[in-house]
Amino acid sequence: MGIFSILEEECMFPKATDTSFKNKLYDQHLGKSNNFQKPKPGKGKAEAHFSLVHYAGTVDYNITGWLDKNKDPLNETVVGLYQKSSLKTLALLFASAGGEAEASGGGGGGGKKGKGFFFPDCLSTFQGAMEHELVLHQLRCNGVLEGIRICRKGFPSRILYADFKQ
Repeated sequence: MGIFSILEEECMFPKATDTSFKNKLYDQHLGKSNNFQKPKPGKGKAEAHFSLVHYAGTVDYNITGWLDKNKDPLNETVVGLYQKSSLKTLALLFASAGGEAEASGGGGGGGKKGKGFFFPDCLSTFQGAMEHELVLHQLRCNGVLEGIRICRKGFPSRILYADFKQ
């Protein structure tokens, strides 16, 4: 289970806390994946609960309030405005969120249900809305893939341009 799946699962339990969420993350990933680590404390550094290691370096995350933020239902009026947006991407993201179909119980997976109503949350709205070809194209156009190749060849990647030029 990934981080978002664990967050979604924790949101279903009324007694879940940030600590129980962190413990589940550690049980699932710590020591099993090199990319998931305990954060290293440092002076002047913000409190972090876990770290993820990826091509750009190590990123620390603080999970305080993640459960509450994800449980927050999207306002139906706001969803309706997004669905009618002139920005096609925004309208597409919210095309299946909220509305009468979900209110009667015909909605997709995720979200919070209760007494016949469906309250889409953040994760259920955006989970799976990824076009792999488009993402790969964006990474290629932004030079990210080329940057990864340069780093893998052993060239320095964290020096100032002026130093590199000299």
